[in-house]
Amino acid sequence: MVKINGKEENAAGKTLAAYLSEAGYDASRVAVERNESIVAKKDYGSTVLRDGDNIEIVRFVGGG
Repeated sequence: MVKINGKEENAAGKTLAAYLSEAGYDASRVAVERNESIVAKKDYGSTVLRDGDNIEIVRFVGGG
């Protein structure tokens, strides 16, 4: 299991890009931290989620 934003998810084995897409995130509008390290956007497709990973996803929102 992978902990994503504090919730256990069955996402082990998926790439970060695949998870973001399946979960409805716009990868261009989020920042992702994996095990306390920022993941570069260019690495989303090659970063494979593993059991025990702790992922934090932060969305960017604009406003006026």
